[in-house]
Amino acid sequence: MAYDEALAQRIRDLLAGEPGVTEKAMFGGLAFLVDGRMAVAATGDQGVMIHVEEAMARELCAREGIAPMEMRGRPMREWVRSEDVGADGHLLEEMVWMGVGWARAQPPR
Repeated sequence: MAYDEALAQRIRDLLAGEPGVTEKAMFGGLAFLVDGRMAVAATGDQGVMIHVEEAMARELCAREGIAPMEMRGRPMREWVRSEDVGADGHLLEEMVWMGVGWARAQPPR
């Protein structure tokens, strides 16, 4: 699955000037790492996934349009995805900063 380049650019724009951000192609998407930790990724057509604490992931999944991330049929407890954040700039921004917040809260590598 190819990632959505327009969405990736919107994420870049949100993260502009944020220290410690790098990009890496992963899982057919484009991951944005913060201090070496994967925080958010642009996936297929207007899709995004983020890394958050497990309790926050459960809370987010109660919202319409957000679901647990699965890899090879197995749920990833600290990852959530939204398949269409394109029309909702607020949701994209919220999800990006949640992922960044998770990454910044982790101990240094």
